Amino acid sequence: MKKARFTKTASIKKNVAFSFLLIIIMMVLPTVYSVTTFHIHTSRYDKILTNVSQANKLGIIAKVQVADEIWDIVAGLKTFNQGQQYLMLREIRNGIASMKETSSPENRELLEVASRTEKTLEKYTQRLGDQISGNATVAENQSIMEEIRGVASLLYDIFQDYIVEEIKSAETANERMRNSSLALTIIQVSISTIALLITLFTSSNLSNTIRTPILNMEQLSSRIANGDLSARAEQPHVQELDRLAANLNIMAERIKQLIDQNIKEQQNLKKAEMRTLQAQITPHFLYNTFDSIIWLAESERIEDVVDITRAFSNYFRISLSKGLDWITIDKELEHVRNYLTVQKIRYENILTYEIECDEGIGEVPVLKLILQPLVENAIYHGIKNKRGRGKIKVCAKDSGDKVLLSVSDNGIGFTKERLDEVLLEFESEPSTETVRTSYGLYNVNKRLKLYYNNTVSMNINSEYGEGTEVSFSIPKKRQNADIAVK
Repeated sequence: MKKARFTKTASIKKNVAFSFLLIIIMMVLPTVYSVTTFHIHTSRYDKILTNVSQANKLGIIAKVQVADEIWDIVAGLKTFNQGQQYLMLREIRNGIASMKETSSPENRELLEVASRTEKTLEKYTQRLGDQISGNATVAENQSIMEEIRGVASLLYDIFQDYIVEEIKSAETANERMRNSSLALTIIQVSISTIALLITLFTSSNLSNTIRTPILNMEQLSSRIANGDLSARAEQPHVQELDRLAANLNIMAERIKQLIDQNIKEQQNLKKAEMRTLQAQITPHFLYNTFDSIIWLAESERIEDVVDITRAFSNYFRISLSKGLDWITIDKELEHVRNYLTVQKIRYENILTYEIECDEGIGEVPVLKLILQPLVENAIYHGIKNKRGRGKIKVCAKDSGDKVLLSVSDNGIGFTKERLDEVLLEFESEPSTETVRTSYGLYNVNKRLKLYYNNTVSMNINSEYGEGTEVSFSIPKKRQNADIAVK
């Protein structure tokens, strides 16, 4: 009993401490806001005053000092090289660059105009120097001097316009400061009211007698113990029992999550098993392809070597797809095309193929590597077991909100008994060690069910001696799928 009292008292102290901490935070926030806002506006004012002073100074340099310096040069009081005109222009240029860093975006446009005007002024100054060096007449030099004075006066006017705009910015900043002060006053009054209400509520809550619905809590515990994980406890609005009720709810939810997690882990294990089974498909293809490359190279069929090597490389690039499980239909069909390119070079005249895809569905996401195993199955279990030229057709058809994918061949086909056996294994889902169906068919069907949550399944239409068609429909929209498109 003593331990129970200690727990209750500690819980009350914790809630009281939290309430006071909340009040303190609420009282500190306006101060922080006020100091931050004051610092921002003060900094903005300082920048505006600095820019105004700098612009006024640069305007005087342009209109008075540069013009006077040019006059002294034209009047012969000093040579062009003795003049300080370039130092003045450099000071103007550096000043403009400095003001750009602290000006508003609107006022930077004026500074851009001033910068271009300064460059024009420098260009005229350079032209004057060239004329003096070329012994131009006094009239020609005076003409250029008048141009320089005109540009300098224009630059001065631009700086004056900039000063006016900066003053307007200062007025805007001042208005914002007044609005911030008003908002701060409202916030402080609101926070003080809320803090008072919190204080009154906490005091009233602590003064009330704690009455606990023990019977309801016991019934809830019994329901959870009997496996009813949907049961939840309503908050009793008693501080000492709120945490208990929350913990019971968390416990029930956690148990449910653990059960769901266990189911998901089992699915992941199946997916991993499918990936392992999928990896078992490629080794013999790898060996046979390398043998074909060697044979073609020895026969000096260089173009075929290039084609089969390129297709082989693209085949495995798409197979990897940066480790992602989803690719576009275009990429899946490209993967099949690369595989058939390799196989056609190997089997030459006994194999032809055709790939069709309706417009507008190329970017639809699809589980990768679901067509190649079907094509491989068609070659090794259909076409190779029948005399004559074999043909494989791969289709992707638009079917409203779904896409119909199919692989058909003119191979030997299934007997009715064999087809029934395959379909039975699809339904019973035996372990991979006891699968008698072609691994390609079984693997694709299993992966379709796992990744599409049993909404997609494989259809097999076959007639012995005529051929086989394997098809399935996938939804166009696939949420939460990371797709490899390159």
